[in-house]
Amino acid sequence: MTSVFSARGVSVSFGGVRALTGVDLDIEPGQLVGLIGPNGAGKTTFIDAVTGFVRYQGDVRLGGASLNGLPPHARARRGLARTWQTVELFDDLSVRENLTVAARGGGAAPVDGELRLLGLEAVADAMPWELSQAERKRAGIGRALVARPRLLCLDEPAAGLDTRQSRELGRLLPGIASSGTAVLLVDHDMGLVLSSCDWVVVLDSGSVIAQGPPAQVRGDERVIAAYLGHAAAGAA
Repeated sequence: MTSVFSARGVSVSFGGVRALTGVDLDIEPGQLVGLIGPNGAGKTTFIDAVTGFVRYQGDVRLGGASLNGLPPHARARRGLARTWQTVELFDDLSVRENLTVAARGGGAAPVDGELRLLGLEAVADAMPWELSQAERKRAGIGRALVARPRLLCLDEPAAGLDTRQSRELGRLLPGIASSGTAVLLVDHDMGLVLSSCDWVVVLDSGSVIAQGPPAQVRGDERVIAAYLGHAAAGAA
């Protein structure tokens, strides 16, 4: 199957610090891919790079077409969407209106569809300050989805959620992928990633150290060592 997204040799440096080194990643249509790793591994930097917010070396393609050199808004128009760790909704607009302003030409139909998909129908006419944190997170995802992207990059969507809310989010994510939008999920909640994704890529110190189905990655000695090593360093 032809990849909807392909990254080859993506490297990012901040001054003399190498944040990413030669990262390769492929995502197929309808696939839900998790990108995990200990703190400082380069996960958010990778999303920032491929969506055009950070300068990088390497090759990034969407649907076979190069995105290199394009600014973020041009990548979004080509079908590459993202969310942010902090959800910023328009406080003077309802949930439905927040999604509607982000929709491209499809009007009410895609908005209603995303509200159903994300379980937001009951709060569609609520204002942002009336939402729970979990509902705000899902509204932010919905605002990205109504543009009908080919790939959606989710940056820490479970941040600030409790265990139950994170599990509920995990049950929704496969539906997004199966509806036609491939998903790249970055999150510190390994339970969320390993239970919802069908392929997992692991970064450590800016490089890919393992990838494969969740069950394989879970038992990979390099992955275990990377997480335990960072945990020990933090404790010290």
